[in-house]
Amino acid sequence: MGATPPRSPLAPERFPDLPVVGGVTLATTAAGVRYTGRDDVLLVRLDPGSTVAGVFTRSATRAAPVLDCEAKIGAESAEGAAFLVNAGNANAFTGRHGVEAVEALTRAAGVATGLPPARVFTSSTGVIGEPLPHDRISVKLQDLAAALAPGGWQAAARAIMTTDTFPKGAGATVEVGGTPVHIAGIAKGSGMIAPDMATMLVYLFTDAALSRAALKAMVSELADRTFNCITVDGDTSTSDTLLMGATGASGVSAEGNEAFRTALERVMLDLAQQVVRDGEGATKFVEVAVTGAASDADARTHALSIANSPLVKTAIAGEDPNWGRIVMAVGKSGAAADRDRLTIRFGEVLVAENGWVSPGYREEDAAAHMKGQEIRIGVDLGLGSGAATVWTCDLTHGYIDINADYRS
Repeated sequence: MGATPPRSPLAPERFPDLPVVGGVTLATTAAGVRYTGRDDVLLVRLDPGSTVAGVFTRSATRAAPVLDCEAKIGAESAEGAAFLVNAGNANAFTGRHGVEAVEALTRAAGVATGLPPARVFTSSTGVIGEPLPHDRISVKLQDLAAALAPGGWQAAARAIMTTDTFPKGAGATVEVGGTPVHIAGIAKGSGMIAPDMATMLVYLFTDAALSRAALKAMVSELADRTFNCITVDGDTSTSDTLLMGATGASGVSAEGNEAFRTALERVMLDLAQQVVRDGEGATKFVEVAVTGAASDADARTHALSIANSPLVKTAIAGEDPNWGRIVMAVGKSGAAADRDRLTIRFGEVLVAENGWVSPGYREEDAAAHMKGQEIRIGVDLGLGSGAATVWTCDLTHGYIDINADYRS
């Protein structure tokens, strides 16, 4: 592989302090799946009584680990669970070899953790089309299981990175019925980001008690409002996976609790936006807010059309307030639009209104906004009350450098 790219200029200053989540233990190790000199495997163990829910890529070429998780995720069990994640090899487009690798790993992890294979959920991320050297992982599992301990979130987040330039974590503590309940999550993702469920790989944990049905409904709803609202390059991965475990170790049920739901959404949005801030080669974090659409669905279609446009994204990289490219992206989206009702803003600068450049518009004002690291594009369609916001990044030569060299 090529040299590790420099840390994103949009990265947070440091990894956050995440709470220990009761009933969750973690361990990482270096298995040499593809990388040398770093941990590349993560094992997480959830205590008995935990519930698990997840959402997955809807790619038609999804990877063997995704298919296996989908087959298992609906089962009820009081036996606890384990998540096993490797970086460097996606175990995707690997045919029967991929299935055999998943079966071997779930068996070996089950033996190491005392769980049936049906309660082991695997994820793989990295190069597509190469057989996963699962034996390198299997021989590490007994030691991994023996090393399981609470906390260790930053090491866990680092172990699952591929082209990421920083580890991603977010957490919260919220009172439910007077008792503190903890939420912690980690994610990886930098390129091949146009989620059709969640994002590349995301793992969330809470010590609140939640039934599987309640956890599933909450995760699905909040993923649509967070991870499904980000895009880096318009490419949906074969391996997108979001898994969440609720251990119940706090002794408090969070079902129907609005404070818990709000805290979880905040954690998920934080992680989703960190993925955008680590977009391959990114130098600008971009919010695209569309209002006045005929429906929320139309607003989302327009917002993603703008956010995924290479012409828009390269203009942002060049700090060029080229509002004509916004007009283009709205027009091509396929959702309802009326040229003569369109309003466009860059930050607080009114660029165009009523289908024409605003009389008071000065390009130097918009150019000043484009020089910042945080860019906001506002579009009002003037057709209705539909609204949507998505987040993306600019497209620079760094994206080409990273991806041209990815398998070298």
